[in-house]
This record gives sequence, C-alpha cells and structure tokens, in this order.
Amino acid sequence: MSKDTAIHVDHVGMVFTLDDGTELTAVKDVDLRIGKGEFVALLGPSGCGKSTILRLVAALEKPSLGQVLIEGQAPAQLSKAHRLGVAFQDHALLPWLSVRDNVCLPYKVAGKKADMARIDYLLDLVGLAKFAGARPSQLSGGMRQRASIARALVLRPDVLLLDEPFGALDAVTRRHMNVELQRIWAEDEVTTLLVTHSVEEALFLADRVIVMTGRPGTIGMEMKIPFARPRDPSIQRTPDFHALADKLTLALEPEA
Repeated sequence: MSKDTAIHVDHVGMVFTLDDGTELTAVKDVDLRIGKGEFVALLGPSGCGKSTILRLVAALEKPSLGQVLIEGQAPAQLSKAHRLGVAFQDHALLPWLSVRDNVCLPYKVAGKKADMARIDYLLDLVGLAKFAGARPSQLSGGMRQRASIARALVLRPDVLLLDEPFGALDAVTRRHMNVELQRIWAEDEVTTLLVTHSVEEALFLADRVIVMTGRPGTIGMEMKIPFARPRDPSIQRTPDFHALADKLTLALEPEA
C-alpha cells in the first residue's frame, strides 16, 4: 500500500463464550491494513463479524487473538484521547439536547472548551445550520444521522468509524445521505471504516471494498474501486458500476 498504514487489524480472531459455556468463533485470522486518508467499506453476510471488527477498532472490544493498531497505538489509547469518531445506525443523540448541544457534547466529555466555530462549520457542512436549536424529535431520520456524523467529526478524529449509519433509512433518503457523506468526507479525507450491508453504498463511497465470509468471518475478497472522485450518483447507472456490483454480490453468496 502506497499510503502510510493508519489501521492494522493484525491477524485478529474473536471468540465469544455463550451463557451455556459454548465458545463461538465470530472472527478468524482477519488481516487488514487501511491507509491514512483511505475510505474502506466492509461488506459481508449477517453475523459474519463486520461490526465486531469495527468494535475492535473502536476499542469497544479486545481481540481474543492478534492485535489492532491505529497509527501504531492500541485503539484504547486513541479512544481515551478522543481521536476516534464513531457513528452507529442508532444515532444516539440525547433527546433533551438541541442539535448544537449534541454536536458540542464530545467537548464536554473530553473536558475541552467548545470550539463554537468548529461546531457551526460542521452544522453548516451537514446542512443543519438552520436546525441548530431543534431537538432530535423535530428532525427527520436523515437529519438525525447527519447530526450524529457531525458529532463524530467535531474533535477532528484521526479515524471515523461508521456502523450501518444509514441502515434504518428509506432507499431514497439513504442514496441522498451517501452523496452527503461523500461530500463531508471529501472536506478532510479522514481515514474511514464503513460497515454496510449495501453493495451499492460500498461501491459509491469507498476506495476499497472488503468482503467477509460467513461465520467465522474472515476476508474472502478485496476490491479496489476504480471510479474517480468526486462521484456523481449517475455513476450507479453505468455498466461498469453494475458489473462490479454483480461481482461483489456474487462474493457474498454462501457458495462463493
């Protein structure tokens, strides 16, 4: 890889012990390097360990085997320094706070003085400047996810981790949010790992797509995406896009 490695999932395995004492191998010997500033999408069937990999990078779990390094450090060190930005399918906005106060929250958690110019910049970037005083209940699903992404970016993280951030949205809103996320990402080109079930979403957003096998999850296929940036949504109607989508979809089949 020509870029410096930002994230190294180094031959990682993850074994969970169930309530009855049975051991379940969720992830087996995953070796993945993500370059600095690279956008990587992780695809795979349900239960293959995609979210487990993201949780390991986010310092929410520790691997049973192998190690995860971010810029040569343990993820917990970066998490403690508030250098990881995370957004999940559940936006997790605090309902009693305004959009602005939700985006401001990481400063309070980190014990830092809020950079109001940064907050206003991000609210404008995600198209929520006019809704800064609104409560989450007053926003659409897509708007709440944009607020969640703004919050994940507010402390200028080294790494952005996205776990099915648009999975609960309808198809039209999801396509719109893909365009928005590409635009937001292009501002800083922060190293990004996206977990998604959508082949089209992965192809449109990522520099590289990783396909995981069924459980125990391991890397079954890797695809470098050839489309230049910025990508117009019309690219999704081209024969080249459809050919790559077919190849990825086939890789997701159990027989593959």
